Amino acid sequence: MKRRTKNSIKLSLVALFVLCVSVIAVPPRMVPLPWLSEKLAALKVNLGLDLQGGIHLEYAIDLSGITDGNHNGTTTDEEAHALDAVQAVVERRVNAFGVGEPIVQRITAGSEQRLVVELPGLKDIEAAKSVIKETPFLDFREDVSDNPDVQKFIDEVNAQAKKTAQDYLAQARGGADFAQLATEHSADSGSAAQGGDLGFVAQGTFVAPFDDVLFKKDFEKGTVYPELVETQFGWHIIKKEDERTTVRPKKDALTGKDIPGETEEVREVRARHILVPKRTIADFPQLMWKPTQLTGAQLESADYNPGQATGGGIAEPSVLLNFNDEGAKMFADITKGHIGERFAIFVDDELVSAPVIQAEITNGQAQITGNFTPEEAKKLAARLNEGALPVPITLVSQQSVDASLGAQALRAGLTAGAAGLALTMLYMVIYYRFFGLVAAVALMIYAATVVAIFKLSGLLPGGLAITLTLSGIAGFILSVGMAVDANILIFERIKEERRRGKTLRSAVAIGFERAWPSIRDGNVSTLLICVILIGVGSGFVQGFAIILLIGVVVSMFTAVVLVKTFLRAVAAERLEKITWLIGA
Repeated sequence: MKRRTKNSIKLSLVALFVLCVSVIAVPPRMVPLPWLSEKLAALKVNLGLDLQGGIHLEYAIDLSGITDGNHNGTTTDEEAHALDAVQAVVERRVNAFGVGEPIVQRITAGSEQRLVVELPGLKDIEAAKSVIKETPFLDFREDVSDNPDVQKFIDEVNAQAKKTAQDYLAQARGGADFAQLATEHSADSGSAAQGGDLGFVAQGTFVAPFDDVLFKKDFEKGTVYPELVETQFGWHIIKKEDERTTVRPKKDALTGKDIPGETEEVREVRARHILVPKRTIADFPQLMWKPTQLTGAQLESADYNPGQATGGGIAEPSVLLNFNDEGAKMFADITKGHIGERFAIFVDDELVSAPVIQAEITNGQAQITGNFTPEEAKKLAARLNEGALPVPITLVSQQSVDASLGAQALRAGLTAGAAGLALTMLYMVIYYRFFGLVAAVALMIYAATVVAIFKLSGLLPGGLAITLTLSGIAGFILSVGMAVDANILIFERIKEERRRGKTLRSAVAIGFERAWPSIRDGNVSTLLICVILIGVGSGFVQGFAIILLIGVVVSMFTAVVLVKTFLRAVAAERLEKITWLIGA
């Protein structure tokens, strides 16, 4: 492939990249395509507490009830589990409260463990405090799936469904468009989109009641079967469209494999159907379980039990439940009357376990067994303990940041960033002329790429989205200087090669090659510092380091890849003759 062709391909790829990041970075209203603008509106830069206002709460975590004071300042496994459980409880409560991009993190203040909660955009600090201290609702429910009243309700639902199916059958036999009826009413999602068309099938493809009707000899093509066909899935209205005879390899009756050299004629039928589903108790999970009076208020603790291996077998992890006196009596009454039945455990209306009661339990202790891995059993114990915080937490600091102050800080930060970017671009153009213009364009692409990354990070799972703070803006502005530094190293090397009499094309190639080691070493050292700050820092220090790290990585890409691609593509003889523009 010719060099000019390679450069053209690379330049086209750069142009495509620039177009994509620009479309994502600009405000959605500036995108001329309404459908694209609507999708891009969902991508937003997540602003931190200091930029959009909100609430900052700090809690001291009291570990005195579980610490033994003999671990020389290190955190024991029991303390670590308690800290994890506290954070999990608060995170779950905050998420349920509907706060956008909340931050819940643990910090160490001296010898004290603390939990920091930041709720951007929230104004009611008292409501936030009450939500965080609120206890998740833990309750126990008995299985009532065989209750006659429940079955009666399901029978009534199915009777109505059968009546609906009979109405569809009457419409189909009365000349209504069968395909349209299937598209609008069939519960078989696989065929409804094709108007209920099942294609050509051989006998034995479907369940017996359906199959038997489909291949009846007196079921004529183009007709609707006069009766509903009931299967375990529900009621079917069937229309036979066509039939044919095909030849296929004969199969062995025992193995099901093709018999070499032998064939057989097979009758195939093409039909459409409408399915009206039959309901079961599984379709109404809220009816399967009846709440009891036993709740998290009577549960003292849930403990992980690793189990003991016996006879050379593998230990079976389980979860041990301990009730208080009131709960022990209630649990004894429940277990006595429901031996052999399931007993469900719900946290905030979410089923977490449904063990079978094996015997009456009178000591207020129960064991949940099952095919648990150690991790699953630990997680279940932690979830059950969410019925109450495992250790006390005390509010030691609260701060409400006014939204107007956050807006002012955002405007000031953006103004500083825009001014710094503009002055840097102006300096580069004045000092390096054409090369400076290329650097200025690269800086604009750099800024658009970073903004696009901020927006796209919102699509990541919770906790991974980038939150922009004032310290983050500072990191971004600093990374602009890093980006310019790389360009300066490259341009100075190019100028040196020009002074030695090299052509512009050769100077560009050699200049990038000689500048790369300095760019690499300088940026790698900065990246290492960023990683250290992220690992040991907290709060605004981490925000600064994260944004700086992203900025440095992007600046290396724009300086080394984009600028290099563009200069190689435009390094022509005509440009080389204009010495005042590119430097002698």
